[in-house]
Amino acid sequence: MPNADGPIILATRGSPLALAQTNNVLAQCRAAFPGFQFEIKIFKTTGDKLQTASMALGDPSLPKGLFTKELEVALLAGEADLAVHSLKDLPTDLPDGLHLGAVGKRADVRDVLVYRAERPDGPRGFRPNITLQDLPDGATIATSSTRRREQLLALRPALKVVEIRGNVGTRLRKVAEDSNLDATVLAAAGLARLGFRIHPDGRIEGPAEHPAPDGLLAIFLEPDVMLPCVGQAAVGIETRLGDPRVRAICERLNDVATFQCVTAERAFLKAMGGGCLSPVAAYAQIRGSTLDLRAVSFRTGRPQRARLEGAPGDATLLGQRIASEINSIPV
Repeated sequence: MPNADGPIILATRGSPLALAQTNNVLAQCRAAFPGFQFEIKIFKTTGDKLQTASMALGDPSLPKGLFTKELEVALLAGEADLAVHSLKDLPTDLPDGLHLGAVGKRADVRDVLVYRAERPDGPRGFRPNITLQDLPDGATIATSSTRRREQLLALRPALKVVEIRGNVGTRLRKVAEDSNLDATVLAAAGLARLGFRIHPDGRIEGPAEHPAPDGLLAIFLEPDVMLPCVGQAAVGIETRLGDPRVRAICERLNDVATFQCVTAERAFLKAMGGGCLSPVAAYAQIRGSTLDLRAVSFRTGRPQRARLEGAPGDATLLGQRIASEINSIPV
């Protein structure tokens, strides 16, 4: 059990989404260990400072751990005890002395296409509940993700995909106000954690403190259409090795099924030699006693896909095997 010597510090980025995730973890910690003190400490990461860097083009000059390094430095220096990450941002190779201590139960793994509704005046818009196939040739979709860009263009080569930066609220406003953009793609889990709700008719309802811009609609993109990135919709807790009080907390926070799934996905990503900016995607699900792993790579310029099943306990091996299978596909 953790002891009560000093508060337990949760390190996080300062973005609205990062704070929403960390406050959720904080609530779980306080509920599970009411006798101990927990505090949040905010750190500004390299990724937060590089507002003009091109994420979508996978700039090789960008350092690894764009959104995690400063939190890891705090862990190693003893300035924090748990670092709360969007797991998709956490590199597969962690610094010596640190490990992935827990993964929370995965939220909705799907992506969401957000676009303007059609109206008599103003910029171009579209009807409710469209599909990607309904967008006209030349429609412009903004995304900072290489994975999303490549999958969009594989499905609809005539679309135009452009770069976008900023938090969720900024991206929603850009689509609502910029006539040069028709849509953007966001993670369903991120929208939900920020308090946004997508109604059956596609309307987006935001919380009172940051309501959604008027005139936007959304559709969910199922994994069969848009395969998620590694670790999408999961929150990872990174900690120091050998810290007994933190280990006890992680045991309570960890969702075993999610941990097994993301272990397979992260093993695939590591075997592919990539990071969160790589043009690859993977999604694992546990069905009964079987772990089902799907993956795609656009490293050669065209999609190379594979699907494997195995025991959840062999998650790492499964991820390595599917990477090997994809790499063996003739170009």
